[in-house]
Amino acid sequence: MSNVIVNRVIDFLKKFPPFSFLSPELLNQVAKEVDLIYFEKDEFLFQKGEPAKNYFFVVKDGAIKLTDFIDGEEQTIEFCDEGDVFGVLALLGKRPYILSAKAKENSLIMAVPVGIFDKILKENSQVSLYFASGFASGQVVVRSDLSQTQKVRTLLGNNSHQNGLLLFPGQASINYSQPVIQCRIGDTISKAVAKMSTDKVGSIIIVDENNCPQGIITDKDLRNRLIAKGLPYDTLVEDIMSHPVITAKKDLEFSQIYLNMVKNRLHHLVFTEDGTCQSKLIGIISDHDILLSQGNSPAVLIKALQDSSDVHEIAKLRNQAEGMLIYFLENELAIDFIAGIITEINDTIIQRAIAIAKARHSVDFRDVCDTPFCFLGLGSEGRGEQLLRTDLDNAIVYEDVPAELEEKTRRFMHLMARDIMDILFACGFHSCPAEMMANNPEWCQPLSQWKSYFSHWISKPDQQSLLMASIFFDFRAVAGKVALAEALTEHVYKEIGKERIFLNFFAKNALLNPPPLGFFRNFMVEKSGEHAEKFDIKLRAMMPLADAARVLVLNHQVVGVNNTFKRFEKLAELEPNQAELFKDAGKAYEIFMRIRALEGLSASSSGRFIQPDSLGKLQRQLLKNAFFPIDEIQKILRVRFQLDYFGK
Repeated sequence: MSNVIVNRVIDFLKKFPPFSFLSPELLNQVAKEVDLIYFEKDEFLFQKGEPAKNYFFVVKDGAIKLTDFIDGEEQTIEFCDEGDVFGVLALLGKRPYILSAKAKENSLIMAVPVGIFDKILKENSQVSLYFASGFASGQVVVRSDLSQTQKVRTLLGNNSHQNGLLLFPGQASINYSQPVIQCRIGDTISKAVAKMSTDKVGSIIIVDENNCPQGIITDKDLRNRLIAKGLPYDTLVEDIMSHPVITAKKDLEFSQIYLNMVKNRLHHLVFTEDGTCQSKLIGIISDHDILLSQGNSPAVLIKALQDSSDVHEIAKLRNQAEGMLIYFLENELAIDFIAGIITEINDTIIQRAIAIAKARHSVDFRDVCDTPFCFLGLGSEGRGEQLLRTDLDNAIVYEDVPAELEEKTRRFMHLMARDIMDILFACGFHSCPAEMMANNPEWCQPLSQWKSYFSHWISKPDQQSLLMASIFFDFRAVAGKVALAEALTEHVYKEIGKERIFLNFFAKNALLNPPPLGFFRNFMVEKSGEHAEKFDIKLRAMMPLADAARVLVLNHQVVGVNNTFKRFEKLAELEPNQAELFKDAGKAYEIFMRIRALEGLSASSSGRFIQPDSLGKLQRQLLKNAFFPIDEIQKILRVRFQLDYFGK
């Protein structure tokens, strides 16, 4: 192949994963071995059942469709366009092709020999992980493992120029604590505790006579293994220490340290001279040190919010939390961790807003100001998924009072709700366009009225009732008397028990938004209006999963699990035969949450509408893979609630 053609092949391949992960030298070697093959429209590249060829394919120009015969008819399973890789089963066990590949239009295809790629596959973990995680087109066998696709985004490095692929980029090293508080094998707990108290630390390393680390004792170990078991303080340290300790070399990069701690679920990582527990102890680092080293300590931020009664200060701290959110997202921290932190911050702000509002109005309403109430988060806020300061959905439920106090209690609660919402608006949260907020008198009601609302929605499941249910059924107690929310939950399940047909209507409503499985070259985009040519990730991807999870947990009568991906985790527990699918659905939802949040932060928007052209190839493939569990979950709803026959 001439140098001119080789250079053109290089220029093309380096734009697309996994070739974008190769060094210039390796990419040059690959390009020299590539064959360019032209296929006419409807010509087969290979057919199902054929032995795998000695090369895999990359679409240079045109389009390829991967097909299968289902019930005697040829059906298109997937489309491949520019830069898509397919036919990689030769690299994954040399099995026959499980789909047929046919040119959708006249196409120019690059054939990459397995021989040249074998060495790269063995030596380059990024390339092997890319293929093993099901990113190549047509890998139905491995597509479902979305936990692997998340690893790809975290570990594939920055050569791909995709946003957010590096963990803590630019952070070379971290300072660790030294000297380390330690005691010897054979010492008593009494001696260890005295050292911990003197140095005001929460852990102590146990070493042998050569100063090599043998174990660690933390405050938690003292509580669980000594005090809880009633052991005496002259117990030897080796009897309760956690061992072996996980060790590392002191010169590891920060990202390696962090991944080591995450992988091993460590709160502490011990450093030794050669990185093993057979060499001398030189330092220790805690997860707390990591947070402080990044200047992003959620604990510090939450403590500052709890101590503040100044609305401007609270707003400033919430803005600071936005910076922390960006940092966490870009550095690929787990979505459940991020969502948990942001939910805790938002809840703390609401709690402070309630305290401020209550102090402001209690003087004028002394006889009703102690009426128990509960502030409910609804929608994404209720599910603990509100990463961005998007529209607020919330409500207040308060205890029923004697008739003579009803009007005064109502006025007090409405004034409270008004001030709480004003504080939240001042902190950058947006008003709900449909006014489903506590400052709307309709959604600030005594428990009896809320029970009446829910009874109506369940007994008369028309379209409006189903809309209300999809928002209000995700309620979560944010502040106040939790027993009121629990009473409402109990009422909901009692009513559904009487009106089981409601779940069929609710399940049918959950199918209103089918997954965008058929998109080709471009995502299914809005055709008109303000968001024309943009992909609606909320409507097309997130809502189908959130709606399905809600129906399924209601059907199982699960209480206290509101978060969508945690609902799928629970469903995987409850239905072992569907466990893998439910886990994949949860992972898919996490992927959508991350992409939406990054879009919202970069565009200063809700992140709901995404410009497809702004997504890199890897992000597009990630989304594409994440759509598949939606279809499978919706099939379960159709069968379980007999929706093909229901309502006909």
